[in-house]
Amino acid sequence: MNRLVLLACLLLFGATAAHAQYAGSFARFGFGARAISMGGALTADVFSGASPYHNAALAPAMPTQALEVSAALMTFDRQLQHLQFATPLRPRAGIAGGIVHGGVTGIDGRDGSGYHTEDYATNEYAFFLAFGTRISERIAGGIGLRLYRADLFEGVSPPTSLGVSLGLTGKVTDDLALGLAVDDLLAKYDYDTSDVLGSGGGAGTDRFPVRVRAGASYRVAGGRGVINAEVETQVQTTEVASVTGIGTTVGLPAPEVTQEELRFSDVQFRIGGELWLAQPF
Repeated sequence: MNRLVLLACLLLFGATAAHAQYAGSFARFGFGARAISMGGALTADVFSGASPYHNAALAPAMPTQALEVSAALMTFDRQLQHLQFATPLRPRAGIAGGIVHGGVTGIDGRDGSGYHTEDYATNEYAFFLAFGTRISERIAGGIGLRLYRADLFEGVSPPTSLGVSLGLTGKVTDDLALGLAVDDLLAKYDYDTSDVLGSGGGAGTDRFPVRVRAGASYRVAGGRGVINAEVETQVQTTEVASVTGIGTTVGLPAPEVTQEELRFSDVQFRIGGELWLAQPF
């Protein structure tokens, strides 16, 4: 089978159409079922106990100790699970930690003649820790650490990386809050496929996009509901090789290659809301 094609597919696992070219897409779905139902717009949600995974500055707003577990079975044999424990550190701080796992099973392996060889699977993990504290009565700041690991293919050492996240929240009024978060600073996957038989590969680097999110949260219906909105900008830097001419190597013609660094950006908008019709519902 063409293992180079397989490795490319594994690195693109789980990506949405907007992020198919970016590493670590499994960690950007949001944390848990509530994040999905709220459209992922939780950067400034200080009123409803949103996970500090979305913004470390939300940690002081956790109302009580909580254990959260969620799992999703998705199309194309994809899986996504979350586990988090969070607790306030009275009177001013809070902390949360957990793991996000994404995977794909049933990848159909084929040899060079097109015959089935075996089924393959990939697994990616994000271990995270978020700490936040109140700077003043209305303003809170936080820092988050994420350790990423990707199990891609036998013969390829699992790449690991540490990403840093920064966050800030502020209550403008008793019913309106603003938030700002920067995610995945320094995060990247370094891998080497040169030892994989028949891959024709080599060493490479996939950088995580740096995410900058700004959001607002507004309480409605006398505090029984909340409306959240946020805008996100992703900045991705990559190196592209281009042939600029023909030279000679040991007397033979050879292409002259120039490395150029390119920067891409993408902007998204999200909105979501919830309403408590009654205390248990």
